[in-house]
Amino acid sequence: MSPDDLPEDALEETFLAGTGPGGQHANTSETGVQLRVTLAALDLHPRVLNRLRHIAGSKVTKDRNEIIITCKASRSRADNRAEARQRLVDMIERAHVQPKKRKKTKPSYGARQRRMDKKTKRGQKKALRGKVDY
Repeated sequence: MSPDDLPEDALEETFLAGTGPGGQHANTSETGVQLRVTLAALDLHPRVLNRLRHIAGSKVTKDRNEIIITCKASRSRADNRAEARQRLVDMIERAHVQPKKRKKTKPSYGARQRRMDKKTKRGQKKALRGKVDY
C-alpha cells in the first residue's frame, strides 16, 4: 500500500506552526501537519481495524473513531504531509499482519529435575554460610 492509495475522504489535514529552531521562518509559517483519519472510511476488516487501534495506541481519539498523526519533523510542509501519510500507511500495513498464535509448551521432566537439583545444591551451599561455631 502506498500513500496514494489512501481514500481522500477519510483524511483531514490541518497545518500547525512548526517548533524548534528556524527563526522567522518557523515563527511565521505553518509547516507542521496534523492528519486526522476517520477509521470507518478506511473500509478495513474488523480484526484489522482492532489491530490498527492497538498499534496506534494514544493516537486514537477518545471515541475510537479517528487517529491523529502529527508531524513537525521537517521545515517543509510537503515533506511533513508525506511523512504523516507514510506513518499511517506503515501502521495499516502492520495491522494487516496477523500475529502468530502461541503454542503452549511446558518444560520436560528432565528439565524440571535439573532445575530442582540446582535449587537443592544452591540451598546446601547457602546453608553452609552461617555463623561459625568454635
